[in-house]
Amino acid sequence: MLSSLKKTVKENSNPELGIFLQRFFKTGKGDYAEGDVFAGIKVPVSRKIAKQFKNLSLADLSELIKSKIHEERLIALFILVDKMKKANEKEQKKIFKFYVKNMKYVNNWDLVDLSAEKIIGEYLFDRDRELLFKLAKGDLWERRIAVLSTFNFIKKKDHITTLKIAELLLRDKHDLIHKALGWMLREIGKRDLQTEEDFLEKHYKSMPRTMLRYSIEKFPEKKRKAYLEGKI
Repeated sequence: MLSSLKKTVKENSNPELGIFLQRFFKTGKGDYAEGDVFAGIKVPVSRKIAKQFKNLSLADLSELIKSKIHEERLIALFILVDKMKKANEKEQKKIFKFYVKNMKYVNNWDLVDLSAEKIIGEYLFDRDRELLFKLAKGDLWERRIAVLSTFNFIKKKDHITTLKIAELLLRDKHDLIHKALGWMLREIGKRDLQTEEDFLEKHYKSMPRTMLRYSIEKFPEKKRKAYLEGKI
């Protein structure tokens, strides 16, 4: 089945799109995704392939997620997410452990954003979340996984972990973390504006500009301008 999947990926590849995606996802020397290889497959097509091969075993997924081809890793994650939705508690634990073991292959922002909340966040919602605080001290992708995993909690109106991680990462140097944190703060604000504004009141003057801009993106223009000018 794995060989059939790889054949399907090859059949759907678009080298021209692959070149564009390699630029878009910063795969050049010294960039955040240096060396990542794109076949040139759009996300909806990757989702369709994942559905076609949804019964792939964890043993096969263990090989697929290590692929040098970005879309094959993405398809592996889509299949994992689908398995997680249908799994019982014992199976969820297996999928969670699989994800943690193979986390180094979840190494671009789209891979993180499309999987972390649905696997790590889902599993840890009613469990000890210490792992997220350890990840928040890790490499770029571990830090983003820590942040995005909490999206699951936010959707369930549990904001505490997100805010604690945001405070830990206020001095982070990478804009992919600034963007992720701002995005999560904005999501908190959609559900509980007062909680977001309480956090901003405390930190908006010192937080990275990108993080602030993302977090206040949906505010009324007058209020957004006041935050940006430091006049709240």
